[in-house]
Amino acid sequence: MYAVIDLETTGLHTSRHDRVVEIAIVHVGPRGDIESEWCTLVNPERDLGPQHIHGITAAEARVAPRFAQLAGAVAGRLRGRVPVAHNWAFDGQFLAAEFARMGIVAPVRYEAGLCTMRLAGQFFPGSSRGLADCCAAAGIALTRAHSALHDARAAARLLAHFLRVTGQPPPWAHRFAGAPDAWPALADSGVALVGRRAEGQVEEHFLGRLVDRMPRSHRPDADAYLEVLDRALLDRHVSAAEADALVAVAQRLGLGRADVVELHRQYLQALAAFAAADGIVTAEERDDLETVARLLGLGGGQAAQMVRMARHAASLLGAGTSPVPRQRGGGARQRFRLEAGDLVVFTGDMGEPREVWAARAGAAGLRVGAGVTRKTRLLVAADPDTMSGKGKKAAEYGIPVVHPAAFLGMLPSGS
Repeated sequence: MYAVIDLETTGLHTSRHDRVVEIAIVHVGPRGDIESEWCTLVNPERDLGPQHIHGITAAEARVAPRFAQLAGAVAGRLRGRVPVAHNWAFDGQFLAAEFARMGIVAPVRYEAGLCTMRLAGQFFPGSSRGLADCCAAAGIALTRAHSALHDARAAARLLAHFLRVTGQPPPWAHRFAGAPDAWPALADSGVALVGRRAEGQVEEHFLGRLVDRMPRSHRPDADAYLEVLDRALLDRHVSAAEADALVAVAQRLGLGRADVVELHRQYLQALAAFAAADGIVTAEERDDLETVARLLGLGGGQAAQMVRMARHAASLLGAGTSPVPRQRGGGARQRFRLEAGDLVVFTGDMGEPREVWAARAGAAGLRVGAGVTRKTRLLVAADPDTMSGKGKKAAEYGIPVVHPAAFLGMLPSGS
């Protein structure tokens, strides 16, 4: 009878190229009983907008199917049912826009659907329009707001409440009696659905995706791997995209897990040698080494061991004169810092207006670009796994992508 829909989107305006990033459809019977649930993340092929609201990361969305791959399943679950949403005007507009990108006119006119927000104005005249407030007025628990499945379930229960109050048939039944079902017959691609990660779930370390084998008697040229590793560790965070890049270059070079672990140990050793070159390893440097060891899949004990070895070598040679081995790839010896005149670009919703971040960069003597070019030194992204056009260009040109918090630590000295 009913198909209750909820969408999470990258923003509020289809005219500004905002896209659907999660969709849930709950089937409800004529008396309000929930018959089935269907939900998936959607790859919007752009940045995710206000992630602090919907809570979806680019690492999750980038492996999700695109809407075009889901269109057949969506149309099939809406066909023959009355579409319902809490703010049907909003959800219907985004559904229509997604189908329109495929050249398909979807039957999502306002009068063709039922809006629980509008109905709530009749049943709960003193309540506000929000789903949480309407559910509270009906005595319905809403556990996770701005999760498509939880919101769709709540809207379905709200619809069931209205059906119990009105009795059968409901006063809106005549609107949909004999209405033509104009949903196009699209093939269901059968693509795998992707849900949100469970709370506390941690993605497998990228080393786990490399083949286990005995160490080689000679190591192949690994400059390409170390160059990608340098970029990945600039902000002391290895994003999902960076992990994919590390796995890809290791596989291209024929590096197995044992080879890569040895490269990681040498990388950490070079960092420890740099930290100990002046005879003093500060608490901040120790914390940094432990962070790198964790990111590289090495135990925290490895960092302490490397520090002991580096300090011993420095004491034998004399503090301040210890030769620091130059790590192949060039950037492992010291933390990346921007310099006055460097060109930086920002992308995504970073919590504060873009003008505020641009002002910070300008005060530090940096130039701010509107788009990524080969001259860009750094892309600062609200989510380093960003799928924005700027993020794609940065990946193409090999330009590092870092989180705003890391960017603040890279500003020129004295800024």
